[in-house]
Amino acid sequence: MAKVLFMVSGATYWVLKDGTRYATGYWAEEFALPYKKITEAGHDVVVATPDGVVPTVDMMSLRPSMAGGEDGALELEAIIRSAEVMRRPLKLSDVRLEDYDAVYLPGGHGPMSDLAFDADAGRLLTAQLASGKPLAIVCHAPSAILATRIHGESPFKGYRVTCFTDEEEEAVGLASRAPWLLETELKEKVGVDFTRGPKWEPYMVEDRNLITGQNPHSAAILADRLLEILK
Repeated sequence: MAKVLFMVSGATYWVLKDGTRYATGYWAEEFALPYKKITEAGHDVVVATPDGVVPTVDMMSLRPSMAGGEDGALELEAIIRSAEVMRRPLKLSDVRLEDYDAVYLPGGHGPMSDLAFDADAGRLLTAQLASGKPLAIVCHAPSAILATRIHGESPFKGYRVTCFTDEEEEAVGLASRAPWLLETELKEKVGVDFTRGPKWEPYMVEDRNLITGQNPHSAAILADRLLEILK
C-alpha cells in the first residue's frame, strides 16, 4: 500500500486584472476522480494545503454542464463528501516528503491564487522532483512550478510539461481578465518545453518522474498512470 500526498489549493478567490474577486477553489473532477481511483486501489491519501486551511471546491465544477450531467455532478459531490481527509489537511510547511510514495496536485483556478506564490509549495515540488518519486500535476496546478524559482531559475526548466492552455482560458472567457496566463508564464518564466493536445481533450505528458495533465479531463488518466507506477 502506497501513501499519496495531495497538495491542494486553499484559495477561495482569484483577483482578476481589474481587481475584482473571482470565486474559485479546487476543481471537483481533478480531486474526486483521482482520490476515488487511488483509495479504491487500497492506497492512502493525505491532503495538505497552505496553512492547513480546509480546501474549497469551485462550485462551477459541480454544475451538471461541467460535470458530465446530473449523475456526474452527484457522483463528484458524493466523493467529496466522503473524503474526510479534506476536512483535516496538513500544513504544507509540516509535510515530510519522505513519508510519501507520490505527490499529486489537482487544479482549478485556486492554485493561480496561492500555490503559484507559496514558498512551501515551491520547496516541496523541488524536493519531489529531485527525489525521483512520482510528481503528478494537472490543469492549473502547474502554476505551483512558478514557486520553485530561486533568483529566476527553476529546476523544472527544460522539462516537457503541459497545463491548461491559453486557448482553453480564452474559451472559458477569462483570458482577457486574467492577471497572467499559465501556459505563457511557464514558457517565459520557467523555460519549460511546453506541449499540448486538442482543446478539452484528455492529454498527459511524462518526463522522467514528472507527469502533467492539460485540463480537468486529464485528471483520470494521470491517476491511472500513478497507479501503474505505484504497483
